[in-house]
Amino acid sequence: MKQVQITLTPGESKRIIAMGVKKLPEIQQALRKGIILITLGTTNAYVLEELTGKKVDHSRYAAGYINGTAAVVPQDKRLSMVALKNGKEIKSDGITNEMTSSDVVIKGANALDPDGIAGVMMANPMGGTTGTSIGTIMAKGINLVIPIGIEKSIPYSVLDISKRIGIQRCVKATGLPVGMMPLPGKVITEVEALALLGAQDVFPIGAGGVEGGEGCVTLCVEGDNAEEIFEMVQKVKEKKGEF
Repeated sequence: MKQVQITLTPGESKRIIAMGVKKLPEIQQALRKGIILITLGTTNAYVLEELTGKKVDHSRYAAGYINGTAAVVPQDKRLSMVALKNGKEIKSDGITNEMTSSDVVIKGANALDPDGIAGVMMANPMGGTTGTSIGTIMAKGINLVIPIGIEKSIPYSVLDISKRIGIQRCVKATGLPVGMMPLPGKVITEVEALALLGAQDVFPIGAGGVEGGEGCVTLCVEGDNAEEIFEMVQKVKEKKGEF
């Protein structure tokens, strides 16, 4: 069995994750006949590009972000959420009311705990997109897909965090104070994405870096087609995760 090792920057990871998300059976089904709602998020921006083939301003297809502090993109700078119906763009306003259990919501996250549970920070007292949509998603059984990089792994339970923090419990914060919501969906990291893209086995072997490598993840890929996966990753790296 062949083995290759690859290191991905955060941008390259987002591209690989997005490529993997596109391969999901539920995504392929909804592209043919169904609805996909791509909520705001920088990783989701890459997913939107993969699903539509159109370039997206990653910095504007976001609500909250971390740039040394917890911050939000001003409303007048944000792009609108995109929904796809049968593969074509439609208005996203109120779209969850039309969605069924065969449709898909794509939602990013800020944390991934040791149990594989993702959590999203909420700076909006009303819960933002998560607060307004999660009830409908869970009640209907809509597929929830969570693209998230391994760099967001934390050594603590998201469920415990969600019980302990909150905007009104925080007296000071470097940036905006937040609460947290656990997301009960299908998590897609670089590991799952590379498997969807054909890798036989994938596992992380390191994280972090310097001189622009901060946030990198290093993975080992095993299998008879490991070299093919390596070449695919090289093409992504040549474009630094961009088109």
